[in-house]
Amino acid sequence: MATRVGIAAVLALALGTDLAQAQKASTAPTSDIAAKKPAVVINPPPTQTDWADIAKLPDWTGVWNPKITDQDAQVKNNMPAWKSKYAAVIKKQLEEEKAGRPAPIVVSCLPQGMPAWMLISHNAMEVLFTPGRVTILGESDGNRLRRIYTDGRGHPDDGEVTFHGHSIGKWEGDTLVVETVNIKPQTMFAMSEAAGVPNNGDVKVIERIRLAKPDELHFDIEITAPHVLEKPYRTTRVWFRQRARKFDIVEGVCLEGNYSERLDKEGNHVFVEIKRHEWGNIEVPKRK
Repeated sequence: MATRVGIAAVLALALGTDLAQAQKASTAPTSDIAAKKPAVVINPPPTQTDWADIAKLPDWTGVWNPKITDQDAQVKNNMPAWKSKYAAVIKKQLEEEKAGRPAPIVVSCLPQGMPAWMLISHNAMEVLFTPGRVTILGESDGNRLRRIYTDGRGHPDDGEVTFHGHSIGKWEGDTLVVETVNIKPQTMFAMSEAAGVPNNGDVKVIERIRLAKPDELHFDIEITAPHVLEKPYRTTRVWFRQRARKFDIVEGVCLEGNYSERLDKEGNHVFVEIKRHEWGNIEVPKRK
C-alpha cells in the first residue's frame, strides 16, 4: 500500500506545488483534489447545434477524381521557381520521362504526403464533414488521410513532423482556407510521378478549397518551400465529382503487392513475401 508521503510526492508533481502543500492535499477528500486540477476535455462531444451547422456548409459529398490533363499542363505552363540546383534535377527527370525512362520518385509504399498528394494524385478521394473537422480520404493506400481541424485550435507546440503535416482550417463563406505545416522534409515536392525533389523542410502549404461549379472542386494552392524554391509556388488543382456512383473509394494496400497469397502446411491462408532480384524488381512467383 502506498504511504501518505508517497501519495503527497505524486501530488506535488501533478499539482506543481511543494511537498508540504501536497501532504495537506493528500489528506483532503478526493473531490477537493479534483477541484484543484480540473480535467481538460480536448475533444468535447458534438452538440445538436454542431451537427446542424454541418448542413449549412457547401455540398462536397461524393467521390472526386483529379483532372490529370490539367496536372500535365501545369508542368509545361506553370513550373515552380526552383533554385538552380533543383531546376537542373527537374530538367533531367523530365528529359528521362520524355525518353521513356522515367524513374518513379514515390516508392517503397510510403505515403505521397503533402504537397505531392494534392499536386499529382491520380486516385479518387472522398471528403467528410464532421463537427470541428474536415477529413479527406484517399484511395491509394491505407495511409492516404488528411485531418483538417476547424474547431479553432492552432498547430501543436511540439512540432512533430508527419507525411501529411498538421492542418488547421477556417471557413470564409463557402471557401475552406487551410494551413498545413510540420511536413516531413523527405516528402516530395512533385510535378509528376517522375519529376520532383524532397521539400527539405520548413515547407508550408496554404489552400483555398472551393466549389467552382456544382461538381468541380478547386484547390487554390500556395506552397512555401524555402530550401528548394526561389519564391512561393501558386497553382490550382481541379477535381471532378462522380455523381452517378460510377466510382467509389475502395481499399488499396500498397504493400500487398510485395506478397503472394498462399496456404501454409496447416491449410491457413497466409501472405508470403515475394523474392526480389538484387536490383529490386520482384520475381514472378510460380503457382503450384
